Amino acid sequence: MTLIEHWIDGRNHPGAGGRTGPVFDPARGVQQHEVALASDDEIAAAVAAAKAAFPGWRDTSIARRSTVLFAFRELLNARKDELAAVLTSEHGKVLSDAAGEITRGLEVVEFATGFPHLLKGDFTENASTGVDVYSLRQPLGVVGIISPFNFPAMVPLWFFPIAIAAGNTVVLKPSEKDPSAANWMAALFKEAGLPDGVFNVLHGDKQAVDGLLTHPDVKSISFVGSTPIAQYIYETASKHGKRVQALGGAKNHMLVLPDADLDLTADAAVNAGFGSAGERCMAISVVVAVEPVADDLIAKITERMATLKVGDGRRSCDMGPLITREHRDKVASYIDKATEDGADVVVDGRGIEVDGEADGFWLGPTLIDKVPTTSHVYTDEIFGPVLSVVRVATYEDGVALINSSQYGNGTAIFTNDGGAARRFQNEVEVGMIGINVPIPVPVSYYSFGGWKNSLFGDAKAYGPDAFHFFTRQKAVTSRWLDPSHGGINLGFPQNR
Repeated sequence: MTLIEHWIDGRNHPGAGGRTGPVFDPARGVQQHEVALASDDEIAAAVAAAKAAFPGWRDTSIARRSTVLFAFRELLNARKDELAAVLTSEHGKVLSDAAGEITRGLEVVEFATGFPHLLKGDFTENASTGVDVYSLRQPLGVVGIISPFNFPAMVPLWFFPIAIAAGNTVVLKPSEKDPSAANWMAALFKEAGLPDGVFNVLHGDKQAVDGLLTHPDVKSISFVGSTPIAQYIYETASKHGKRVQALGGAKNHMLVLPDADLDLTADAAVNAGFGSAGERCMAISVVVAVEPVADDLIAKITERMATLKVGDGRRSCDMGPLITREHRDKVASYIDKATEDGADVVVDGRGIEVDGEADGFWLGPTLIDKVPTTSHVYTDEIFGPVLSVVRVATYEDGVALINSSQYGNGTAIFTNDGGAARRFQNEVEVGMIGINVPIPVPVSYYSFGGWKNSLFGDAKAYGPDAFHFFTRQKAVTSRWLDPSHGGINLGFPQNR
């Protein structure tokens, strides 16, 4: 069984702890690799390598850093099909979806190549007589990144290109469920000219996470994952004096008004609900239908669901398996909960015919109507291909329902009424909003992050916010003295 090793100081590092975890092929339901799980020694080694590399990388010229970043972008773009195959083999998403994930990550790399402009300070000449004031942005040092299983390439690419462009060094802890993409990107960055130790990959479980959260040489933590873990990450890392980006879970609603184009809306609901088997924090999991559109919309969604082909992502399929057998069983259990709570299961994804091995972790697209808002099917982040429909009488009822959720990650409205859309974007308490766009993930030069229990703290991912997060500002007040400025004055300094 192939062992996926840590990547420390520019090379593979098997580790001496001896603990390993299984890595499955979800479409076949079999273990294909083992991954090393870090001990305290490996945690210390990864952080030490990043710390040793920091002074040299911090002092590397902007011109040289920029050259390395552009080279990484070119290599990644040229070899993205190779990385997509890695993603599909370990996550299970279809190849086209894996390629799309990499493309969105590439957008952030391209944004990061503009870092010289984003790291500029300000300058004020003669703020006081003979005195200039200016500001600098400088890197933090060693930064930790903890990424989830659902986007093993894109989410790390949200963080490490910007952190490295800003002059930091990185320890990335990817999900142990699909770890190979992280090593692949680390080796590619070395090929692009990145010095050893600047980018390290530490595989592991909670021990590795806690090691990064508490290590005194790690200056910041970036995390994307479920809300309970995000809260734990935020509280623990903050308690240990670190900056934290902690992006949590979601329950994203799509509000459908009576004037909406129902064909467009049905396409969007299927695409956003079942893409990547629903394992997206920006997936639409609840359609809020303002009556009288629910019956017509459900008919159109059901019609489209019947055309979806579920199977091995390396074949010509629309949707792949879930990440593990345990997760598949947990998601499937919500279908029984729905029936117990009085909802109508319109399409049951259990036991469907698939184009893949029988032992794969399969669950087909599932549609549930008339879901009570007290049901766990409505309140929980299911993170699978389960789309719920909640019927409401008015626009106001729909907005009130969305705003009462504990989550505020993403939402969408489907309407042909510009006034209603403008009102919605103003009134809804959610961080990312789509108007006739079902998955409103911002482009790379804005920033990604939600409200309420979808984001802990106020630091969002990528965009201009990220360069502020990964740097500290210094303000310098400078005067080159001449003899006329001498003398003693114990008064508080004043601008003159």
